[in-house]
Amino acid sequence: MNTVRRISYVFLCVVPFLNVGVIGARALRPYWFVGFVYFAAMIVAAWNLCGQAVRRGTERDRRMCLTGGLLILFTVVIALLWVGIAPPFQATPVENRMRYMVLVLGSVTMTAGFLMLETLVREKGEYLLSKLAATFAILAGAAYLIWNCDALGMSVIRARTRQFPTEVIVMAELFDSLLFAACVLTYLATLIFALSMGRVGLLSRAGKIGYTVANLILLGLLLVRGLSFPDPKALSTPWYFNLGFIAGIPAVPWIMPYLLGVVLLRRAAMKTPAPKME
Repeated sequence: MNTVRRISYVFLCVVPFLNVGVIGARALRPYWFVGFVYFAAMIVAAWNLCGQAVRRGTERDRRMCLTGGLLILFTVVIALLWVGIAPPFQATPVENRMRYMVLVLGSVTMTAGFLMLETLVREKGEYLLSKLAATFAILAGAAYLIWNCDALGMSVIRARTRQFPTEVIVMAELFDSLLFAACVLTYLATLIFALSMGRVGLLSRAGKIGYTVANLILLGLLLVRGLSFPDPKALSTPWYFNLGFIAGIPAVPWIMPYLLGVVLLRRAAMKTPAPKME
């Protein structure tokens, strides 16, 4: 892998950590060009990794690029639209409406990416774990889609009326349970996919162990927290110090699949030689 591809790979790997500051900084919100530059940088980095595979690689290489692209697409979109948006309780109703529209998109693209990943792994001869992981991913995607559509509808109502209907508030526990199930299933799907990718050589042994440990820790934090999504304003400590709260934020379980997508783009880059400089 040449220097440009290596830098692109490292940049895409650190994007989830950069997001903490970029998304949370309300002071950046008026400056739309920050999101555009961030978005463009991610697109360029992804193309540096997989562009040659798309143009000159085999059909399998292109499928690997497509799978990686679907798994990172949600994060690419939030790089463009979520700069300075901050948590939902600090954002405006209009900003939250956009937030949940992006999350609905993520529900679809992540599920599609997982199903494409199952196809890649099955082509290499691993059937059992990939099938189980894909089943969890489909269930998680359905739960996410329902929860996000409900949250989007509520944000539209709040943007119009400046309040939530009482009937919706009493159903909060039901939808908290749905979000809890979606997060748990996503962590399980990612963990099992990492194991199946390790079996067929798409993920190194160190990578497989790293993904397994990280997902188990996040899953454990979520299980300790419980079914209900806590009110951040009622927490005894700031929400960003509450690890169980963070593990259950809707977009957080998609960080690990995003990183798997970056790995797939890197794999495609490694199989396709970089063009020679004239």
